[in-house]
Parts: sequence; structure tokens; C-alpha cells
Amino acid sequence: MRNEFYGAFDTERLSGRSDAGDYRSPFQIDRDRVLHTPTFRRLQNKTQVFWSGEYDFYRTRLTHSLEVAQIGKSVCAWLQNMPDSLLSDKFHIDTDLLEAICLSHDLGHPPFGHAGERTLNHLTREHGGFEGNAQTLRLLTQRIFSAKRTGMDPSRAFLDGVLKYKTLWSELHTDGAPPKNHFIYDNQVSFLDWSLAGMDFPLELTPGKVRDSFKSIECQIMDWADDTAYSLNDLSDSVRAGFLHVEKIETWAEKRGHDISPKTPLGDLILAIRQRRVDPFVGKRIGKYIQSARLELDNNFLSATTNRYKFRLVVDPEVRAESEIFKALAYEVVFLSPQLKQLEHKGSRMLRQLWEILETRYVKDQAIDGQKFELLPADTMEEIQKSADESTRARLICDYLAGMTDGYAARTYKRLFSPDFGSINDL
Repeated sequence: MRNEFYGAFDTERLSGRSDAGDYRSPFQIDRDRVLHTPTFRRLQNKTQVFWSGEYDFYRTRLTHSLEVAQIGKSVCAWLQNMPDSLLSDKFHIDTDLLEAICLSHDLGHPPFGHAGERTLNHLTREHGGFEGNAQTLRLLTQRIFSAKRTGMDPSRAFLDGVLKYKTLWSELHTDGAPPKNHFIYDNQVSFLDWSLAGMDFPLELTPGKVRDSFKSIECQIMDWADDTAYSLNDLSDSVRAGFLHVEKIETWAEKRGHDISPKTPLGDLILAIRQRRVDPFVGKRIGKYIQSARLELDNNFLSATTNRYKFRLVVDPEVRAESEIFKALAYEVVFLSPQLKQLEHKGSRMLRQLWEILETRYVKDQAIDGQKFELLPADTMEEIQKSADESTRARLICDYLAGMTDGYAARTYKRLFSPDFGSINDL
């Protein structure tokens, strides 16, 4: 049965090539291309909250992405089958497309979590900055899947679905201060234009938060699925790792003025910890968050072109407020804890020192200790040497570092800087 929600505009590929003759739908092809890349597999050894390898039970970027995909697909099923749904069997949000978007949403994140992202953004501040979502866009359009470094040739609906931010780096670069996050690279404007079929943003969609809130319905669902996983599953890992316990929650709630009585979000969490039923608590809450979503019709400059912009995802305000409480709890009690901050500092320092030596050798083309020895794989080195300007070479060095797993970054650092580490078996 043909799904009338999508048309040729949505399934068109960046290259213009046709999928005719393939037994899969265009969105199944998008998903499969992502799923079978080394870039996706590397997420298994990239930090979500706790460093990969620190424990054997907690979430990595890979398991987080799988959970976001499951939640996102469940939201689609709920929106189609809920009472008074605006969708139907013939007119619905494609779950293969949603899965591809959710599996891809963290592809561009570097090693060592958000600390690694902040560090790379600081190090590349003279070359257009670094942002995880922008890097995901770069991978999909220019780096992965193709041996010729031309990207995976995404469909328009898929590419637009991962575009959480639609503001250029230079549009946020004010008063000499580069932006901290939430941008795409300036040279990605052509991909942004293509996703919008060349249409200009209306004047009211100003750069920054206002423009970035303009998302396709699939991107909105991915965003809520990501929030759901982040606000609930990360709590579960924090409890299991011993970073979050009843006394810390009570102390935090008292400082912030939050209610912890029975039948409140924090009260239910405290009860679940005491009863050792955190996973059932999280599972039940995920179901609640999924069913808190509904669709409303929207009218904007793209709604006449594609159904992907005819709808707005609305989440029950009470559930969204609960999610914000849990996110704030995890951030302030766990992410800002001295233990994790110490690890963040260590990861940032490793990336900084790796950048400094690679920048000296390959971006500035200077000798190190009087020698121009090679530090990079041959194909990476060759691509950099063919680049005409410093910013292009810096971006390629950034690609190399951002693509590292936590473990590979640590081993590379040790080979370069630790006297008692290093052999051909340590690669």
C-alpha cells in the first residue's frame, strides 16, 4: 500500500540519481547505508555519559542511538493509532525514515562526549568551529559510505530529518565571539538550501533558536525521542554507577525547591531506587512520554510543498516539565560531579595535545623537532596534502580526531606522549 504522506520531493536524492530497480524503499536504503558504515559501529566506543569501558552495563552512543530509534518508531506508531489520529495506513510517518534519522543523530559526535565537542569547537575557532550535528551533516553528505568521499547520497527527507539546527556558524559569530554550539558549518549552506529546495527562510525565522525550532515532523519526533532517552535512561545508568542515590536527590531537590512527596516525579524516582526497581520505573515513564505526544496542523512556507512540514509535534506540558526536571537532575548532580569533570578534563587534554601536534605537522606544514615525520594513515595524509588552504586541512584534521573512538584516541595519545607505551601491536 502506497504511503501518500511522501512524494517525489521527499525521496529525491542529493545526486539526483534514481532508486528505481531497488527492492527497498528510498528510506530503507538510507537506513541500511548508515547501519553498515564503520562510522556507525564506532559509536559503540564513544561516551554517552560515562566513559566507554569504565563499566560494562551503561549506555554508549551506540546503545543510546538504538534506544532513540526504538522510542522514535514507537512515537510514530502511537501517532498513527491514537484516538482521533490525523494519520492512517495510507498516510503516515515512515518508521524506516524515522529509524534512519534516529540512528544517525549522533554520528558526528567526537570521543569523550560533550567535553570532546567543546574542545574541538575551541580548537577550530579560526576555521569555522565544530558542532556535533554539523559534523553529522558533513559525514552524510561528504564523508561516509563512498570511497570517493562524496557521502552517502541521502534522500531529502532523511537529510532534513537530521538537521536539528539550520543556522550558519557565521550567523552566530557576533562581536568577535564564535558560537558555542547549535550551528552548521558555513560551507554546508548548499546542503541546507537543497533540503529546502532553494526557498529562503521568512524574515520571522531569525538565525538561532527561532530558526532552529523550524523542523520537519520527523526531526521533531527524533528530538523528543532523544530527550526521552536522555532524561530517563541516563538516570538509570547514573543510579547503577552509584553517582545518583536517594540522599543526593533529596539534597538537590531541597536546594531547587522541588517536591519529593509520593506521586511526584522525584518522589516516584526515590521510591523506585529504594525498591530497586529503577528499570521498570524508566520503562513505564518511557511509555508515558511516548503517549504524551500528539499532532497539530501547521501552516508555514514549506507546508504546501511537503507533508513533513504540515504537522507540529505537541507534547503534554506536564510531561515535558517532568523531563526537564530529570535532565536538570542528571546534569547538575551527575554530569557536574568532580569524578566526571576530572575525566572530561583528561579527555579534553588528550584531544588538545593531539590537535596541537597534528596542526603543527599538517595544517601549518612545519617540522617537529627538526623532522617532518608522518603521523597519520596514508590515505588521510594524502588527502590533507592535496588541500590548498589551512582551513581545509584543519577541517580534515578535525574529521580525523572527531572520528576516533574513546579508546583509539587514548591509545594514539599514549603512543605519541607516553614513554612506556607503544609498539606496532598497540594500533
